[in-house]
Amino acid sequence: MAAVTPERILQIGLGFWPARTLQTAAKFGLFTLLGKGGMTGEQLRAGLELAPRANPDFFDALVALGMLDRDGDGPNAIYRNSAQSAAFLDKASPAYIGGFLEMGHDRLYPFWSDLGTALKTGKPQNETKDGGTSLFDQLYADPARLRQFLSAMSGVSAGNFMALAAKFDFSRYASLCDAGGAEGILAMTVARAHPHMRCISADLPVVQPIAQEKIAAAGLADRVDAAVVDFLVDPLPKADVITMGMVLHDWDLPTKKMLIAKAYAALPPGGALIAIEQLIDDARRTSVAGLMMSLNMLVEIGDAFDYTGADFAGWCREAGFARSEVLHLAGPCSAAIAYK
Repeated sequence: MAAVTPERILQIGLGFWPARTLQTAAKFGLFTLLGKGGMTGEQLRAGLELAPRANPDFFDALVALGMLDRDGDGPNAIYRNSAQSAAFLDKASPAYIGGFLEMGHDRLYPFWSDLGTALKTGKPQNETKDGGTSLFDQLYADPARLRQFLSAMSGVSAGNFMALAAKFDFSRYASLCDAGGAEGILAMTVARAHPHMRCISADLPVVQPIAQEKIAAAGLADRVDAAVVDFLVDPLPKADVITMGMVLHDWDLPTKKMLIAKAYAALPPGGALIAIEQLIDDARRTSVAGLMMSLNMLVEIGDAFDYTGADFAGWCREAGFARSEVLHLAGPCSAAIAYK
């Protein structure tokens, strides 16, 4: 019988050490700086305007974490991005996801310090905890924070959207509406992969110009529209496929059911509702990412939560959908799909 050790306990209990190291490196633009070529520790320190004490511990910690590679030892060693960092943490990369880490650095990390309060009260512990408007109202009122939030959501979701475009059979459909489409990444990804599809990215008025800018830059304005839709108030645009990328988990149960009902009303017979989330396994035993995200929804919003594929299927049956299924996408994310 293997000896019982405290290693896993300490790894989880002090997990904020490596997390904060990586978040800070992303926030400082370290990986983008190294995208221009390898550098010594002193060159990195000077380029990032860090104190002498940062070199070499900060950079070697990132080597040990697998986020940097290092050629040689000592002061003349050359640091380079690892393959992962080059692909996902250099802002020059089209697959950049560092915006989500930057948001973790600026917002999520300090809010999670009050997880205990959230668990005791059931109330959000973000900017709204002392009263005032909702999280989304506050984000949308600050252009810089809105762009950071939208960029973070696009970056962390881009791989899932590409997997959806590759794995879901769009040949039976001609149109798609992405409700809460943010920068329009999902709509553009499907349009690129399936030239027969016409797509709409639907979001609030303050988001529309950002989506239009991205769509135009991608050369897809002829097949992807940025529509103004407040899905809490307005009906959803008619389409063969309605998508919701990390949208349903933002809301309490009545709002989840309301959005599913709106999707049902907007779809033709045979149409599909696709919700992309870090779904929790039906037994609620193994989906660490989904359960952590659900706790994050508690910290951020209070009564919002993540859910299982079985939960989604039940809500969709209640709305009138004929059947549901789960399609794994990438990493911990899946598509919960309901057919009218």
